[in-house]
Parts: sequence; C-alpha cells; structure tokens
Amino acid sequence: MCPNGREAPRVAGPATNSVVARSVDPEGAHLAAVLRAADFGGRRVLEVGSGEGRLTWGFAPVAASVLAFDPDAATVASARAACSDELRTKVRFEVARAEEIDVPPQSVDLVFFSWSL
Repeated sequence: MCPNGREAPRVAGPATNSVVARSVDPEGAHLAAVLRAADFGGRRVLEVGSGEGRLTWGFAPVAASVLAFDPDAATVASARAACSDELRTKVRFEVARAEEIDVPPQSVDLVFFSWSL
C-alpha cells in the first residue's frame, strides 16, 4: 500500500527479468519499501544513481516523467537499451555525477536516490 492509500503498482519491466535485480533483491523487498515510502504517482521524478534501471522500472509506470542519471556511461547505455517502448516517452537516462546534474528550478516534484554514494 502506498502512502496515499492506493495499492503499490505491480512491477513489470526489464528489471524484473534481469540477473542483477534477482540477485540484489530477489523478493522485490527493496522496491516494495520504496513504493511504500514515496508516492511516485503523477510526479516528475529526478533519479540520482539510476544504474541499469533496476528500481526505475518499478516506479516509472505511475510517474508523470523520470529523468534518471548515473555516472557510468555503459550502465546508462544498458538502461536505455532495456527501456520498453511504452516507457520511452516518459523515462530519460543521462550520464552525469550527482554534482553535475543541472535541471531547471521547479522542474521536478520528487528526487529519488538509493544506493548512491
């Protein structure tokens, strides 16, 4: 259940079938906790340290848009390649370190980062 009282969205996307997602969070507990902690519904999300999109795929279907950053160009390329056609219109992956991210003021509603050091 999300903080707004709605059911957490079912996860369906590239990450649910990836070896990384299954080995890092085989039961989906991390994503479930994220979805309980924050309401992504209709929000413009800035994701810092998106990696290959392991968590992105879980909240992107309900978000208005996702601008996801990671400093690793190969990882971003992998995430872009894995992005489904239905999410391509609202999810964008870019290469940048957190301190390099430059977005216009008031252009995001929620900033999300997990496992980003």
